[in-house]
Amino acid sequence: MRTWSTAEVTRLAGVTSRTLRHYDAIGLLEPAATGHGGLRRYGEGELLRLQQILLLRRLDLRLDVIAEILDGALPEVEALRRHAERLAEERERLDRLAATVADTIRQLEGRQTMTPETWFDGLEASRHEAEARRRWGDAAVDASDAAVRAMSDEERRAIPARFEDLHRRLAGLDAAGEAAASEAVQAVVEEHYRFIAKLWGTAPTAEAYKGLGALYTDDPAFTATFDEVAQNLAAYLREGMDAYADANL
Repeated sequence: MRTWSTAEVTRLAGVTSRTLRHYDAIGLLEPAATGHGGLRRYGEGELLRLQQILLLRRLDLRLDVIAEILDGALPEVEALRRHAERLAEERERLDRLAATVADTIRQLEGRQTMTPETWFDGLEASRHEAEARRRWGDAAVDASDAAVRAMSDEERRAIPARFEDLHRRLAGLDAAGEAAASEAVQAVVEEHYRFIAKLWGTAPTAEAYKGLGALYTDDPAFTATFDEVAQNLAAYLREGMDAYADANL
């Protein structure tokens, strides 16, 4: 039976070796065999499974949902139906938000008067907040909200730039071939951990910090944000976060 090396699979499928290692680590795609020095080999069955994974990722399904589908625990139609419902809900919320913004512009220009009941239409919690509440509970999310509100306006405005700086530095280290557990990467990850602790209002436990890393890779919306900086940056950061948590928390 023919098998393909990691390098051959990355060329065939257009994924990185880090992505394959991540899929293996979470049990989503295990190699057919592992040879001398930990070299992975993939057979036709594994290539077909990878094709299905990549197809389902195109639909923005989370990796845990994809695993359920491929392992037969969740019918594909049912998973897609749930996903379609979430997309429809988010589209409806964004439509309401767009209408609220347009009405607010007209009010500020003196062309329309809005009632207080309509000022907040579309501004309810995003699905990211809902996911955070599901993973870490209301108390943790409320504490984070309070910590951010306690910041100065200047500090709050600086949050996106701070994340962007961390992400670009990590992307540079990844491009330079630094392992996620290397001293250079771990120094940046420590900055990331301390910044997260500031935003959360408390220092994350090892489990919580690893859970945040899992959210980065499992939620397509988060992954896409990282991929705008560098391909597979989410997986690289998660690997670094896991190493940091294991060594320090």
